[in-house]
Amino acid sequence: MDRTQHQDIRIGTLAQLAHGADYLRQILPHGFESFELTAWQHLGDINVQELAKEALDACGDQAIISSIGIYGNPLQDDETVRGWEILIRSARDFGCNVVCGFAGAQEDRSVDKNMPRFKEVWEPLARLAEDEGVRIAFENCDMGGTWERPNWNVAHSPRAWEMMFNTVDSLALGLEWESCHQMVSLVDPIANLRQWVGRVYHLHGKDATIQWDIIKKYGLRSGLPTVHHRTPGFGDTNWTDVISILRMAGFRGAIDIEGWHDPVYQGDLEMTGQVYGLNYLKACRGGAFVPNPVVK
Repeated sequence: MDRTQHQDIRIGTLAQLAHGADYLRQILPHGFESFELTAWQHLGDINVQELAKEALDACGDQAIISSIGIYGNPLQDDETVRGWEILIRSARDFGCNVVCGFAGAQEDRSVDKNMPRFKEVWEPLARLAEDEGVRIAFENCDMGGTWERPNWNVAHSPRAWEMMFNTVDSLALGLEWESCHQMVSLVDPIANLRQWVGRVYHLHGKDATIQWDIIKKYGLRSGLPTVHHRTPGFGDTNWTDVISILRMAGFRGAIDIEGWHDPVYQGDLEMTGQVYGLNYLKACRGGAFVPNPVVK
């Protein structure tokens, strides 16, 4: 991938594997350049190879499949582990080399006490990914869990990332980064990305709005909402900075919008918000590509 026509960083969206290729055909005309195809918890009876062919046919020369993902709890659910194995082996059928999802969690113990089980599950998956030429990207969502009682996903804190990557020493393991999940924890997303960009293999295009007035008046334990998940373009993050950091680090890949979270642009306004976010991110990427003049 080069920078011609912004092929280095594509802007796309998420689509469920179960929705099939027809969904991709419906939204392609809006200008999405990439898709992460996702499954929730298990693959079920999805014919992965058949879907890969149909998805690539639907994309044609207009878009790519940037990544595929399964979002379950592999530290407690063997069926989710089997789904990871299938997707790692199938990624190349989709024309991609990134598989995304949660790291999992044993929910009855703290994040640090999860590391033996993390090693047991992810060391063989990392070796499989290395053999297949695939990278694994952990989404950094807390799923409502805490350090002492993680829920579904231990990969929700930079401190946890350090433990995970020290526990399983493989560059096949990295991050599916998004600014929203940093902001929910009141982590500065820009400083965080600068530190971790070398392990970022895929990005979710999801932002947040921090309601500092609520936090300053009531704190974090009032039961009131303090952070709203937002579609890019409606939140607090400067995505021009995000893309600049990615490009300065030589990142090649995609930012795929994770919709269905915005408290305003939802329901009948879901795709309105996503297309606005798509065009906003394209503007943050530098707008339309302009070739340099030829110097003779």
